[in-house]
Parts: sequence; C-alpha cells; structure tokens
Amino acid sequence: MAITRRQLLQSGSIAALSPAFATLAGLPAIEAARAEGPAELPWRHALSLFGDVKYPPDFKRFDYVNPDAPKGGVVREYAIGTFDSFNVVLQGVKGSIAGAVSLIYEQLTNQSLDEAETSYGQLAEAVAFPDDRSYVIYRLYAQARWHDGKPVTPEDVIFSFDALKKNSPMFSAYFQHIAKCEKIGDRDVKFTFDSPGNRELPMITGQVIVMPKHWWEGTDSQGRKRDISQTTLEIPLGSGPYRIKEFVAGRSLVLERVKDHWGKDLPVNIGQHNFDQLRWDYFRDDLPAREAFKADAIDWMPERSAKEWSVSYDFPAVREKKVVKELFPIRSSGRMQGWAINLRRPQFQDARVRRALNLAFDFEEENRVLSTGEYKRDNSYFDGIPEFMATGLPEGKELEILEPLRDKVPAEVFTTPYQNPVNGNPENVRTNLREALRLLKEAGFETRDRKLVDTKGQPVTLEILCRDQGDERISLFYKQGLERLGVTASVRTVDDVQYQNRIRSFDFDLTATIWGQSLSPGNEQRDFFGSPSADRPGSRNLPGIKNPAIDALIDRIIFAKDRAELVAACKAMDRVLLWNFYVVPQFTYGFQRYARWDRFSHPDPLPAYGVSGFPTVWWWDADKAAKTGGRS
Repeated sequence: MAITRRQLLQSGSIAALSPAFATLAGLPAIEAARAEGPAELPWRHALSLFGDVKYPPDFKRFDYVNPDAPKGGVVREYAIGTFDSFNVVLQGVKGSIAGAVSLIYEQLTNQSLDEAETSYGQLAEAVAFPDDRSYVIYRLYAQARWHDGKPVTPEDVIFSFDALKKNSPMFSAYFQHIAKCEKIGDRDVKFTFDSPGNRELPMITGQVIVMPKHWWEGTDSQGRKRDISQTTLEIPLGSGPYRIKEFVAGRSLVLERVKDHWGKDLPVNIGQHNFDQLRWDYFRDDLPAREAFKADAIDWMPERSAKEWSVSYDFPAVREKKVVKELFPIRSSGRMQGWAINLRRPQFQDARVRRALNLAFDFEEENRVLSTGEYKRDNSYFDGIPEFMATGLPEGKELEILEPLRDKVPAEVFTTPYQNPVNGNPENVRTNLREALRLLKEAGFETRDRKLVDTKGQPVTLEILCRDQGDERISLFYKQGLERLGVTASVRTVDDVQYQNRIRSFDFDLTATIWGQSLSPGNEQRDFFGSPSADRPGSRNLPGIKNPAIDALIDRIIFAKDRAELVAACKAMDRVLLWNFYVVPQFTYGFQRYARWDRFSHPDPLPAYGVSGFPTVWWWDADKAAKTGGRS
C-alpha cells in the first residue's frame, strides 16, 4: 500500500474551527461518565478542520459522483517495481507492499473530494470531542462487517492503532501525540491525546487503517500463527469495497468488487467503486509499461516524462481517437522534488558544500534537452501552494516567528530572498561553477589535477542512487555538472528491493525524492524534517536533518492557533529549509498527464481535489468499449 500523508484539502480560516463537526441529528449525547468531559458532547456526522461542512447529516451522496453509474468491467493498470507482502503495517519497514491492497481496508472516516479539510464517516457513523480537542470518540456503524461476516469492533480499531504505532516508524511519528486508544462502549472507541490544542489530531485518528484483530491473531491454512510484525503473502481479510482475487507475487494483482459489501449504500460510497475487477501488472520501469499500454495490455497510463508525453503517443490508436490524452490540474497539493543530500556523510555536513552541489545543476539546459522546456524549477518545499511559499523577505507574523531563532538560522534568511541559481548558457554555467569552487575551497577542499580532494588529499566521490530509468536519466545529466567541479561522481540504478533497503538504512549519498505537502501541513512534518526522525529507519527525513530551529518551526505549524499563524510558520520553515541546502531542487509541474483507452466515463465535472478521480468515480462504458475493441 502506498501509504502517503493524508490528502487533506482546505480553504477558509482556521479561526472557524469551532465547532469542528457538523451535528448528527437523532443521536443522543455521550453520557458524562463515558465521555470523561463535559456533561454532554454532541455526536457529529462529519469532521472539518475549519468548521463548516458542505453535506448535511442526511446527505445521500457526494455531488461529484454518478449514483446511477453501472457496475461492471475490468480496469488494467500498472505499477513499477515489485511486491512481496500484503502487510500494510510494514510499509517502508520490511518488504515491498502491493499498493492496491489499500482497497480491501477502510478507515474510520473518508474524505470528500469537493471541499476543504472535511471527512465523513466510513466505519464510524458518528464522532465527538470537546472544545480543547484533548480527545476524540468514534462510534462504529452497527452493520460494519469484515468480509467473513464478523462485526468490526472497537477491539479491531485498538489492535490496528497499536500495531501501526509499534511496527511502523512512519505511523509512530504520525501518531506520536496520540497517548491512548481504548474501548468505552460496545461500539465506541476513544483516542486520548498527550496535550490539548493540536488541531489535527481528531482528523488524524480518523485515518487509522482498521484491520481485523481476530484474523491476525489466528492461524493460516498450515496452522501457523500469523504475525503482524512480519511480511506475508497470505491474502488478508478486509472490510472494504474490494478483496484480493488472485496474484502472482511480484508480477500481478487482481482485486474483485465485493458485491455484498456492508457499506455499499453509505453516502460516502454511492456512485464509487464501480469496476468489477481492478488489475495491476508490475514492470521494471516506465518503458515496458508504456509499450504494454500501446499494445492495449493496459488501459490507463500516468505519464511522468514530459519528453515521452510529446514524442511517444503518436501511434495509430491515438490518431484514431481510441486513446485519449488528458491533463488534470493539481489543485490539492504542493511538493519539493530533488536530490536529498545525506548529511550523515561527513563530506555533506557543511552547508557550503551542499550549496556548491546546487550550483552545479544546470536545470535550464536539462529542462530544454530532456523535458522539452515544460518544467519550472522547484523553489519551495511547498511549490504549488503559493500561500506557503517563502517569497521576498520575512515580514509581519513570519518575521515575528523567525526572530527568536535568529542565532540558529543562516543570516541570509533575514537578508536575501531565496532563489535557485540560473544556468542555461555558458556564461552563467562558468559563473556558478566558479562560485561553487569558491565555496568548496572555503570548506577546506581544493582541486588537484582537475580532481576535487578533501583536507587529506583524498578524491571526493559521490554516488547518486536511482530506482528507475527516469531517475537515472536526469541524474546522468547532473553528473556532468558535478564532474566539472572535479567530483568523482557515479550514478547507480538498483532494483526495487535493493532501493527500498538502502533508503530505509539511509545508505546513499544523493537520491531523488519527493515530499508531498497537503493544503494543511501539520504533524507529518516531524517525519519529513524533524530531528527525532533523522536516525529512525524508514522515516522520510532522508537528508538526516537535525536542526533545532526547524524543530521549533514544526511545533509552530502543528500548534498554530489560526490560519494566519499556520501560513506564517510554513513560510518560515520553508525559508530555513531552503537556506540550509538540504536538497538540490529538481522541477515541478502543475498537471498530471494521463493517456487512456477510451472505454470509460466519468462525472462532469470531476471532483475539484481528486485530480483525475480514477478509478474511484469512473465507470465502464460499454458503448465506448465496443468502438475501441474493448473487453466486456
């Protein structure tokens, strides 16, 4: 399962937080003795970071779905790499998880895709918490069932929370402020937080992936006791809209729709999960996957490469309009993509060295030669969310937040707007390389016989770790700039298993990565950039950042009292991260490219924050399929 930071979406003001749930009419208040809080807490049907929710307690469906969408058909997709486990608890820790396994499970809440920061009940029919958000209580649907017919219980929620927090570094960090999870009623489960005021925690608890305790504590077909701390290819039990039908380890996976799914008539599910089967075939990289798409062995092709998008989709099916090319705007997230520099390596601990590495990347020429000039360079850790991007000099609330940290951050934070170096022509390249060499000399390096050497006279070597040909292609271009500095650079592409193992153990010099940011940054920043995550295997703090100033700014983000403070704290953290040169920024693009065989239909318009919404709200169109030679 490709577990990512929740895709929470927002607009408006955090000042509107209270009340954060819409009241669910007809449900009694929680008894004071059970709530351990005020005499009465109202049950709510929805959770929003900003107060108002779009859909009322008696809503029938989301507006962006087609309630009459036909059920049926098969969708063939692809995945890169391999898989050897279905145990989602161990994502990023052990084995390679089959991403699609997420569809067999459910969470307590499900996020809508046409409003900001709002979730509605999935396994939970109602939720309540006090004004100080010191705890939250969920009430499970009485009819919630596992695929074996047994009810979903508070014990399952507690088991899942404990397993995730104990075995997954990612979830351990994400859930670190959740002190306790306990059963307080036949269908009620309570999460208690380590302190009040953390605005995200009620929503975070709703994202717990709920797994069946009775199944995981049972035995397999050979009588062996199951162990949630180990990888497994035994088909797991779920409660979601799909179940695993069949698979070939590392090569293919087929899910089938659960036609008697307990929650198929819930408002959050109407008009969704319309395909009878979802199939994924695994490929080493994009090249064979692209050829399989052209040969009509795959229905849906996300295209990462701007160059391939422009040159590889001129084949007969495109010209005959049997294949459709589409661009979907990305409205719901920002990101930083670049080569993470491993500060655990002594040669990279000096910020001047890291800055020199950035000067050596000729982005403009790379963009022209490899990417048809389509990209722009990442200039922020929140690129794509303008309100969080550090621009100009700090002022107002941002300056107020940074001032106490003045002696802990680079002086340029207060004096110079951050801007990546501009190359693209011989003069600029020479200027930037001279500046890079000056910085390296200041840091104690020198050039001998056109080779950069350290204070001991040893040549400076650097390996860029890659996971596929896309990474390799741009890294080989970057290698040329590094060699002009005298660095002995190499590019190494490894298979998926090796790559994951090396990333988990931080065994790399530089490697390409992406930090995705939602419209509401929060607790996940600790795992991205916080000091405690720097040495925790499997964390997303790939550079190994241990910076007290950044830790303090993360706290300001998490405990922001209003929207203005959140925005200012994000800008401040962005600025400090940039001026420490923890990454060599690559590029960004405001759209996702998709090519597909024209056999499907979708609601119009698609959800504002769901990018393509595929395959969740799409459906098999028999008329279109007949025209393209599709399958039934």
